[in-house]
Amino acid sequence: MRNSTFLFLFIVAGFLFSSSGFANNEKPNLPHKLPLIGNTLLPKKSLTRFNVDSVSIMQFFKTYSKLKKYQKDVLELYKKREYNTIWYDDKRVSEFGHLLYEKVDLLKEQGIEKKMPYKDEIDEIFNENVTDKPSQINTELLLTSMYVFYASNVYSGEDAATLKKIGWYLPTKNISYSRILDSLIVDPARLNQDEHLLFGQYYKLQDVLKKYRTIEKNNLWNKIDIDSATYKELKPMDSSAMVGQIRTRLFVVGDLKQDSKRNVYDEEMMAGILNYKKRYGLKLNYTLTREHIDQMNEPVSNRIRTIMLNMERCRWIPTKLAKANEYIMVNIPSFRLFYVKNGKYEIVSDVFVGTRMTETVIFSGMMDRIVFSPYWNVPQSIIDNELKLKIAGDKNYLEENNMEWNGGRVRQKPGPKNSLGLVKFMFPNPNDIYLHDTPAKSLFEFEKRTFSHGCINVKEAKPLALAILKDNPDWPVEKIDKAMSGEKETPCVLKNKIPIYIGYFTAWVNDETGEISFFADVYDRDKQLDKLLYSDVVMK
Repeated sequence: MRNSTFLFLFIVAGFLFSSSGFANNEKPNLPHKLPLIGNTLLPKKSLTRFNVDSVSIMQFFKTYSKLKKYQKDVLELYKKREYNTIWYDDKRVSEFGHLLYEKVDLLKEQGIEKKMPYKDEIDEIFNENVTDKPSQINTELLLTSMYVFYASNVYSGEDAATLKKIGWYLPTKNISYSRILDSLIVDPARLNQDEHLLFGQYYKLQDVLKKYRTIEKNNLWNKIDIDSATYKELKPMDSSAMVGQIRTRLFVVGDLKQDSKRNVYDEEMMAGILNYKKRYGLKLNYTLTREHIDQMNEPVSNRIRTIMLNMERCRWIPTKLAKANEYIMVNIPSFRLFYVKNGKYEIVSDVFVGTRMTETVIFSGMMDRIVFSPYWNVPQSIIDNELKLKIAGDKNYLEENNMEWNGGRVRQKPGPKNSLGLVKFMFPNPNDIYLHDTPAKSLFEFEKRTFSHGCINVKEAKPLALAILKDNPDWPVEKIDKAMSGEKETPCVLKNKIPIYIGYFTAWVNDETGEISFFADVYDRDKQLDKLLYSDVVMK
């Protein structure tokens, strides 16, 4: 357990310690079909066109002062290209320049609501009916600024310093605008989709964003009428107009393949309700409570915003995550753990996480050992805030709870009632967070599972240990069973460390079905990120 404080936002994301496919220390595999200066590709005929110099760049940013934040990156791009132009084929803006302009015009499709400064002047460049256009040098530098604006917003998202301020401590991408530009010049189609640049989940969310905006545009998200004074839980075979409204909603979002318009909670609708609950991470039964209906009545605009916020989180994630041979991911809002090996889900387990007072931190680490039948060394904060009062009220408290003093601290001895259960999974970190078993199995019956002091309690703890060690001949099942007997603490050092990522995603698209799941914003992280990104837009 950790020392009771703070938290954090993640999955699965700035997840790898390595950087993205086009990071500063990596080179994209580019065919030399274009002129090359050093390691930098230039558009066709670029060596014969006018040059840009540092003086003209300085003057440009004095004139276009709202673009000043991009000056350093723009200057670096031209230094690497020996001040050759990027956007011209002879006297015309290149096809790639036109494609980039179209993408900036469609930023909303990327879940971005920012507007490019001086967009009106950029529009003039591409308007054939306008004769008084910006000069060639201003056009060149406006388009380069537009590229940096696009790449920073779409491929990077918020900078690392800002992410730390909002509690996102996962490693972030370290991208190179120059190398990304090289790749796009060679293959402009990468502007539409490139999983070397963006985590694959990003594009899945983008597809669902389009679907939900269509629902909003066509006014298909109709409110479900509910009488607060008389409402009672809905169960199979109940009949009411509200049942028909719920059925229509299930059809609109895809949980039902057809809408029979029936007002009876029949078998067909039962299947749709189960699918809905599965997507939302709810307890799988047929009962519909008032809370469930309130959830369905969340405005579609809020669902759209949730998708956009999670697209932003995907921008922070190094793309190598999905290519790792082995890793463990915990998504706090869904209360789920995933152990992935060789591209397959070996274990999927429910978990419970920290309370609002002791939030589970969003970060990454490397699991290096498993401890069977562990002692629980009680954190000093728990001793001070909880145990001392209990010990004062009951002199036998420690003995009754299988605890003992050890070097001035309290620890709980191994056994089935140990707060860590019969196994814990260690990955060194300053927050003293780890995964562990728990004797409190009944807590997994709750839909909202925020109960711990910050550590992650795993329902399928033993299957997780078995899966991790199944290829280790030194740890056969019989040895693991004995080590988990609760008699004495037994450590197991892993031969290969396993990356573990603790993230925060309130929307996630299933890789196989394409269905989106929405999860409760248990730590109000969406609200915090929404304020950062869209402070000028009111969220309903």
